[in-house]
Amino acid sequence: MIPARFAPILFGLILSGLMSFMVSGIATLRAVGIIEGFFGLWIAAWLPSWAVAFPAVLIVAPITRRLVARLTRPD
Repeated sequence: MIPARFAPILFGLILSGLMSFMVSGIATLRAVGIIEGFFGLWIAAWLPSWAVAFPAVLIVAPITRRLVARLTRPD
């Protein structure tokens, strides 16, 4: 198991991977349609997207948490 202190990084890795996978799939589908070799094109678009999304999530997540804390009130 991975130590709990790495949870925020693991969360960012998984979240960015799943989100970039879905978004790149939709963008690829809209750009080329369902064609032969679609999956290869999708993966080729996804990997660089994930390389950008992962550090972006690590930077943006704390900012987003602070913004949400300011926009909400405790129950």
